[in-house]
Amino acid sequence: MSQFDPTDPQGRLVNRSRLFLITPRHFELESFVPELEAALNGGDVASLLIATETTSEAALQRIAERLVPLAQAHDVAVLVRGDTRAMGRSQADGLHVDSGLADLTDAVERFQPRSIVGAGNIRTRDEAMAIGEAGADYLFFGLLDLAPEPTAHRKSLDFGRWWAGLFEPPCVVLAGTDLASVGEAAATGAEFVAVREAIWEHSGGAAEAIREANAVLDGVGGESVEE
Repeated sequence: MSQFDPTDPQGRLVNRSRLFLITPRHFELESFVPELEAALNGGDVASLLIATETTSEAALQRIAERLVPLAQAHDVAVLVRGDTRAMGRSQADGLHVDSGLADLTDAVERFQPRSIVGAGNIRTRDEAMAIGEAGADYLFFGLLDLAPEPTAHRKSLDFGRWWAGLFEPPCVVLAGTDLASVGEAAATGAEFVAVREAIWEHSGGAAEAIREANAVLDGVGGESVEE
């Protein structure tokens, strides 16, 4: 699976952004599983990025092996941040690389076209263009390790607006902790909007947050994805 595109599970092109769901930074695996299941039952999700902060590679592998089949059963592509072993052993759909151009180039050579290889931690336009030329399946704008804020970071929005208007590989823009920021991220024209705290810390629960996020995306423009 080499393509990372804004189509729904039936392969139809959807003319609006789709959700790129990111796991919490920290969670207890067995209690998180039903929460993730509820979120994925709440509405359309294109992909899940496993980007939890773990104490060991073995812990990340256990997490991936538990979450990958669950998400894939919902036609959700699963990516693992920065760990090729966990990606391979869990049979995830791809790898999220945010450790530099050299590592991205190596991953593209090793894993495409059978796996998705995406890139993050992008700080300049020159770096973004080099990553695009290296063959990344998507570019992620927003820094996963920064302290979250209610709104999307201005630089992430600027990157998304610039990239979506000029280049072919799809991009992902990281929203803030407030669901309203999903709309501002989508308004850049990005194919995907990344959500984290806005989903897992929602007062109504993860399923309700996913429903509300999709409603926001429908309001920005394009056709909705029917379950």
